[in-house]
Amino acid sequence: MNEWTQTMSAGPLLGIAAAAIIVLLVLVIRFRVHAFLALILVSLLTAFATGLPAAQVVPTMVSSFGGTLGSVALLVGLGAMLGRLVENSGGAKVLADRMIELFGEQRAPFALGVASLFMGFPIFFDAGLIVMLPVVFAVARRLGGPILLYALPTAAAFSVMHVFVPPHPGPVTAAELYGTNLGVLMLFGIVIAFPMWYLSGYLWGKFSARHYSFQLAENFFGGKDDDEVKNPPTVGTVIGMLLLPLVLIFMNTGLDFLRAAGVVDADQGWFQLLKTLGSTPIALLISVLVACWVLGTRRGENGSAIEKVLDSSLGPICSVVLITGAGGMFGGVLRASGIGDALADSLGNIGLPIIVAAWLVAVILRLAQGSATVALVTAAGLMAPAVSAGNFSSVDVVAITLATAAGSVFAGHVNDSGFWLVGRLLGMDVKTTLKTWTVQQALESVVGFILACLIFVIF
Repeated sequence: MNEWTQTMSAGPLLGIAAAAIIVLLVLVIRFRVHAFLALILVSLLTAFATGLPAAQVVPTMVSSFGGTLGSVALLVGLGAMLGRLVENSGGAKVLADRMIELFGEQRAPFALGVASLFMGFPIFFDAGLIVMLPVVFAVARRLGGPILLYALPTAAAFSVMHVFVPPHPGPVTAAELYGTNLGVLMLFGIVIAFPMWYLSGYLWGKFSARHYSFQLAENFFGGKDDDEVKNPPTVGTVIGMLLLPLVLIFMNTGLDFLRAAGVVDADQGWFQLLKTLGSTPIALLISVLVACWVLGTRRGENGSAIEKVLDSSLGPICSVVLITGAGGMFGGVLRASGIGDALADSLGNIGLPIIVAAWLVAVILRLAQGSATVALVTAAGLMAPAVSAGNFSSVDVVAITLATAAGSVFAGHVNDSGFWLVGRLLGMDVKTTLKTWTVQQALESVVGFILACLIFVIF
């Protein structure tokens, strides 16, 4: 079969993408069509509208759906098991009580966000969110406050670290394309991470909680009456269980950083073994197995009881996983239609300062096709020749890299699988997710761009 080439220009393709998003929102918000069905239907219609050959429509939809599920289902499933074990053992309540004791009720959202910033250094956004949510839910239940007050600062912290700070794959790949110094990028990324999170995560979380003051109707980890818990684990044990996947994943991302820096040879056997053990799904698997013993068997739970606890964690996340996969399908169809390539060709020479152009190109690509990683890598690849020819200093290139990363996170919406993941985990409908999470992502992008420009001008 000959490879298909998109012949439409960027204008009609963008019009189709915009129409598809509007139809999807109308179906879900106005006519209350289930998001899973609406995403599949709109993906199908979009594929036909953009001229994708009929023989490639279903394979494209299935491969995009499966590609998203391949990572999301494992992470959410294993993360839910780990969270349910922590929840069932009373560990989440123990840790929540200690955090409130140390920081006070008023500072609990701030403390959760700062803890997530540290956890987010090596761990990916979705995995970190899943691991941290049991504690977030326990704090919210303990204090009785709106869930967004505690959850948005936490989710925003993982987003900031994932998008801007090496050794996460997006900024590392962009750094390789731009020729950015990884050490300097990491330094400035860490420096701007806190103010970016404080403005777009912590303060926006407090604002959102006042306007959307709902409490979590149902904890997707299953929950348990605190009075039923006997022999709960110590705070140190709970922290150790939450740090175990963190340490394993940190080993993995650290190895990636060393490989990108040319310190180690990626073909060596020991490198491949440690990479496998530190990959996010395997790290979570190891953590769940250890938690079964530490939070189950060692506390007197028998095998049958532990099996029931694990099984009870999977039912509530089924909808989350399927809808997130369908969101990935929609984004995959948009990418297969050639929207990203058409935009890249049309945005090659737009006559703006390099740092502004890099941010704007990443923003448009993000809005058009959904994936932050694709937007970041594509924008970096597009702007790299101009950057290399511009005789910029190493810090200037770092600022341009950070600006590109900022553009790639702008206003994640219905074509982004992360949008559905956050919304469903926190029990929000589409309209509320757009008004809270999408706005948070836009604020994170704008604040990140401003900070990147300050670095570009000052240093």
